[in-house]
Amino acid sequence: MDTPIQYVKGVGPHLAALLRKKDIVTFEDALYFLPRTYENRLNLKPLRDLKPGFRQTAFGTLRSMREVPTHSKRIRILEIIVQDKTGFIFLKWFRYNLKYMQQRFKPGISLVFSGDVKRFRNQLEIAHPDIEIIEEPTESSLHFGRIVPVYSQTEGLYQKTLRKIMHHVVEKSKTVLEDPLPLPLQEKYDLWPLSKCFETLHNPPTEKDFELLLAGTHPARNRLVFDEFFFLELGLAQKKIKTQKEKTQAFGISKILKPKILKTLPFELTQSQLQAILDIESDLQKSTPMYRLLQGDVGSGKTLVSVLGALSVLEAGAQVALMVPTEILAEQHFQNIKTLFKPLGIQTALLKSDLKKSDKTKLVQDIKSGFFQMLVGTHALIEKEIEFQNLGLCIIDEQHRFGVEQRLLLKQKGQNPHLLLMTATPIPRTLALTAYGDLDLSIMLDMPKGRKPVKTKLVQESQRLKLYDFIKKQLELGHQAYVIYPLIEESEKVDLKDATQMAEHLKQVFSNHTVSLLHGKMPGETKQDIMKQFKEGKIHILVSTTVIEVGVDVPNSTLMVVEHAERFGLSQLHQLRGRVGRSDLQSYCFLLMSYPASEEAKIRLKAMETHTSGFKLS
Repeated sequence: MDTPIQYVKGVGPHLAALLRKKDIVTFEDALYFLPRTYENRLNLKPLRDLKPGFRQTAFGTLRSMREVPTHSKRIRILEIIVQDKTGFIFLKWFRYNLKYMQQRFKPGISLVFSGDVKRFRNQLEIAHPDIEIIEEPTESSLHFGRIVPVYSQTEGLYQKTLRKIMHHVVEKSKTVLEDPLPLPLQEKYDLWPLSKCFETLHNPPTEKDFELLLAGTHPARNRLVFDEFFFLELGLAQKKIKTQKEKTQAFGISKILKPKILKTLPFELTQSQLQAILDIESDLQKSTPMYRLLQGDVGSGKTLVSVLGALSVLEAGAQVALMVPTEILAEQHFQNIKTLFKPLGIQTALLKSDLKKSDKTKLVQDIKSGFFQMLVGTHALIEKEIEFQNLGLCIIDEQHRFGVEQRLLLKQKGQNPHLLLMTATPIPRTLALTAYGDLDLSIMLDMPKGRKPVKTKLVQESQRLKLYDFIKKQLELGHQAYVIYPLIEESEKVDLKDATQMAEHLKQVFSNHTVSLLHGKMPGETKQDIMKQFKEGKIHILVSTTVIEVGVDVPNSTLMVVEHAERFGLSQLHQLRGRVGRSDLQSYCFLLMSYPASEEAKIRLKAMETHTSGFKLS
């Protein structure tokens, strides 16, 4: 199974180099390189019998190729006409490499193509079809007269070549593949043998297999899914057993600091917050290190929970490190925690990458001596020169933004300190328990009292002026707004509005209000100054990229406008919406679609409009 792929029949060094681009290095890698889809070539239809509205596969001869101009000077369409004895069809590309297409597809060659057939101006067409050059329909039983696997390609590595390689790999596997699951386990869960799975996945024998594979319900696929989860859980279980044998400092419940802070809070903690704090305190009292994931929707108060939980460590004289993904978020957490801890005499410091050398030298010394107990920072916390006197607890916010190695580097700054991970990324409970099986889980479902759900609305480009009028009314009430763009500056590659140009445009539209631009390429001090002014209400509209996606908290901001919302993922949109609705003021999120969106994007945006809970979205 570990045999290099170049020794498979028909491969050699050249093809091996191309396969390496698809992460196929060994015989086993090839087996697990599964088709991305399948085509039914048992009976190819004549072109005249193709029906609009369905994904279909057909065979024909390339008659001509040309570029077709459009109303936009920057956009052209590549059009290929394919014909057979019964008719013709247009194959179209809106994104293409002209030189490559002209070299590869010459008039007179035979093609097999698949895609969604549509009727446009009374002519059949397919946009961006899957396409394959064939000499004759009867040239090989691997490519015709059967259910054909379709693999992900790379330049120079085509479907016919991949099918031949995979055919040899599957045949070889029948004699060398060992099934890792014992037979009683296979029988208990009605699982197919592994060799049968690979043979079916790479060479589906019947139309029934074809239908089940496309539906994602085939027993062969189910077996591989079972294996992935089984071995993931097995590994996590082994990891958890190992961590339970580790030893660390135990910390008693805070009896002095915690009561003092609770008295200063101008609100009551939610039941979810109280339970999460109890979970953390319970873990910290043990001599085995805490490994806990704190999951809560945006705005549910996770940071406050982590800080209150950390008081047990701070009261014992140990240090706490809070690592966050962005400097803007680090600055915000630092200011909030510093204000909270100052009356208690707890020294809090902010560590970031752009500190002056003299300031950083002094800070590094004070961390090592233990003068600073609470450290807030970005990746700068894991730099080699940073040493702690007694690091008792590591807190990592938005933990999915950090790699395993980065989390490990922070833990290595202490003598096996406790670890608390936090995330606002909505993950269903069952999936969270599976994916983070080595961690204990605390889920915060409640939102702070008085919070109103953010009203979310999809807005078309034609409604832009109405939206501007609504923003003006909100600004006149003394509220503030975010306007988010996918790009910092104009790009020749994509026709999208950018933050830099639109900030100038919005300054003209809202001439009676202050509009400022914020993006990730700005110097740290500039970003901090802009955010400070925004929090103080001196900036009324903040035009930004997704640099403000995570954790930024400005209670007076009640408007979130996302331009080109169809370009953002569901989790990202939910995070952006979470920047508003952080007080008792009614907040709004407007998702602006500037272009016709795909069906998938429309479903995603409609879900945002319907659901405010991240857990329901997940």
